Amino acid sequence: MTTPPGITDIHRAATRLSGLIVETPLIESPELNKRFGARILFKPETLQRTGSFKFRGAYNKLSSLSDEQRSRGVVAFSSGNHAQGVAASA
Repeated sequence: MTTPPGITDIHRAATRLSGLIVETPLIESPELNKRFGARILFKPETLQRTGSFKFRGAYNKLSSLSDEQRSRGVVAFSSGNHAQGVAASA
């Protein structure tokens, strides 16, 4: 069983990614807020250089591999956003 990440893991990931990712803004739509009676916020991760949030997880994982793990290589079984994130991270 895998343990979910804790706050320390999140802070470490943020440190690893600092300066490498686009800090995407939160975008609000007054029209949607009014229509749904709630505050609706969008996080446009399509502004990342790979076009999705997948770069964050791929870079965080690859940069935390040991030298021995890294020497064995990495395979991305995807032809989409995840593979692009892995390729950009590598």
